[in-house]
Amino acid sequence: MKHLIAITLIFLSFNAFAQKPCDYSENISDSLGDYKSTKAYMIYEKNFAGNTNYIFFSLALTDGLPTLNVQLIQKSKGFLKANCFDKNSKLFLQLINGKIITLIHVEEENCGSIIRDDKNFDNRITTARFMFMKGSIEELKNSAISLMRIKYLTEIEDYVITKEFKSELDSLVYEPETYFINNLQCIE
Repeated sequence: MKHLIAITLIFLSFNAFAQKPCDYSENISDSLGDYKSTKAYMIYEKNFAGNTNYIFFSLALTDGLPTLNVQLIQKSKGFLKANCFDKNSKLFLQLINGKIITLIHVEEENCGSIIRDDKNFDNRITTARFMFMKGSIEELKNSAISLMRIKYLTEIEDYVITKEFKSELDSLVYEPETYFINNLQCIE
């Protein structure tokens, strides 16, 4: 009986620490190369005074090069300030262990595009792709993030990364603090 209990405990502990399976939005291999990208995951949400801001992350691997895709969505009936990315833009992640990781923007200038929805809200959607610096992936695998700073074309904004939040958009619970710990294995 002791052996049965021990085997059951070992089996349960393996299941508890097993990594969750990767959920890809794209996984393509053809004559041009290989590309895979994880599904978008909400990292930040702010609803205040009729304005809503969302930030989504997805990880991509293009022919062996890992990148972080960032999508910013602003929604308002009023004026929407444009946060543009350019060749000098950077994304900084402060880890719980105190280290700071820098990611470099890899595309040309992008200020997003505005789309008006059926409820008369203006929606600005801006996307950017960032490269990881050497050694940063290992750091991100081992420590949660607490703060994100984005250097845009004309300004710098800080975003506090919470351990967990329930989104008002889709009522799902997100855990942005451990996003990289939980998902980096998907692009290795």
